[in-house]
Amino acid sequence: MKPVHQRFDDPTVQALENRLALGLAGALSQQTSALPHDVIERLRFAREQSLEKGRNARLAAPAGQQVLAVSVSGSAALGSTTPWWQRTLGVLPLLLLVAGLLMIQEFSVREQMLATAEVDAVLLADQLPPAAYSDPGFGEYLRSPPP
Repeated sequence: MKPVHQRFDDPTVQALENRLALGLAGALSQQTSALPHDVIERLRFAREQSLEKGRNARLAAPAGQQVLAVSVSGSAALGSTTPWWQRTLGVLPLLLLVAGLLMIQEFSVREQMLATAEVDAVLLADQLPPAAYSDPGFGEYLRSPPP
């Protein structure tokens, strides 16, 4: 699963995130006393690996980009590693969908116009006057079987 990167510049959101991280880290630290020694060592080793990966990710991030960094104490700094042009590419499928729907509508209107023009051309080329088609007797004549 890909991590979701969001950017929150609001200081109140950052303060809430810091408080949540501190509370979570404190609750986890309290529960470690009940764990066996080998589990504590595995968790310590996993924590060190995670911190190392976080440091490497911050160093590998291009200039001008921010990453999410969580310290051992639980404080967090939230940022975004996705460039603006990649975020705007998310709108591209919507634009293509709207363009496709507009093209379908245009094609449908054009086909209706061509069908109407074809009927008009047949009516105008016929020897009967157009008023004959609205006569109820002529409609009955067309529905009757040929002699």
